[in-house]
Amino acid sequence: MEIRKNFFAGTAGIVIVGAIIGVLASLLQKLGNPGNMGICVACFDRDIAGALGLHRAEVVQYLRPEILGFVLGSFLAALAFGEFKPRSGSAPLARFILGMCAMIGALVFLGCPWRVVLRLAGGDGNALFGLLGLVSGIGLGVVFFRQGYSLGKTTRQTFGFGLLMPMLVAGLLALRLIFDQVSGEPRSGILFYSLKGPGAQHAALFISLGIGLLVGIIAQRSRFCTMGAIRDMILFRHTHLLTGFLFLLLFAFITNLYLGQFHPGFTGQPVAHTQSFWNFAGMLVAGFAFALAGGCPGRQLFMSGEGDGDAAIFVLGMLTGAAFAHNWGLASTPTGIGPHGVGAVVACLLVCLFIGLTNIRKIA
Repeated sequence: MEIRKNFFAGTAGIVIVGAIIGVLASLLQKLGNPGNMGICVACFDRDIAGALGLHRAEVVQYLRPEILGFVLGSFLAALAFGEFKPRSGSAPLARFILGMCAMIGALVFLGCPWRVVLRLAGGDGNALFGLLGLVSGIGLGVVFFRQGYSLGKTTRQTFGFGLLMPMLVAGLLALRLIFDQVSGEPRSGILFYSLKGPGAQHAALFISLGIGLLVGIIAQRSRFCTMGAIRDMILFRHTHLLTGFLFLLLFAFITNLYLGQFHPGFTGQPVAHTQSFWNFAGMLVAGFAFALAGGCPGRQLFMSGEGDGDAAIFVLGMLTGAAFAHNWGLASTPTGIGPHGVGAVVACLLVCLFIGLTNIRKIA
């Protein structure tokens, strides 16, 4: 057991994890998921919010099994290796609001950090501006870290507390199994289903769930985090996590080439727009929020499976942010930024700056 733990924590382990995620994400696209969106935590959380009726954008409603698998896979791995450690109590309201801001910024860009990489691997040049925004946002967070920013320490909680998020996700999985989609119907019981658009594009249920479980397990073992990769490089010049990030890009690119899914260019890219500044600005806000919260959206899901209540609060904030983004016209579409997206980016940036400035505990 110890050998396996050390393996995934080492350079070889993080390389293999990045490569596996890159291959599987591209395969999911081939098997039915939207183009350049084999795995996108922000987009998939948005789809889940729609499936639950939190927003009524009919083209993005589907209870994505991959996200459920992330949490449950991480939970199983944490239990198996003695790393299920229930904890919480570190500025929950701030984390909830950061989750909302992160989601709104990501939906202005149309993707999370994972999708930045997958869009690049598919040839989408617009993702270059998203990547620049992501790095800039995380870099802004590093400025606050150097000044002593912290949301405080967590405290240990009961075993039952740690089970709450995995139980919630297991309940959502049960709903998905019970209320399967009825052909041609937009609703099955209490769940909503897209009949067209990205929400109607998905791989088979058990393939998606199985891949989600596998990614949850290996990501929990390796501490895979795209935000952490960039943060550690800027702050400490550590390249460990960045290696996994780069191998995700490399193997997704190779897989896309093999499957005929690499289509370089800026126009006509799937679920993407060409407004470069707002691609940059959306991911700047998202990257800043991820940095202040301590993890990318994937890492937040994995930590919630480990019993981290603060990460679970961030995830719930993202779901709420997705609802606001589509109900209020904040999210972008392939034609460009939403009618109220500009104001949302400015407001979210100001909120993140406020949280950052008011949580500096010491001057470095």
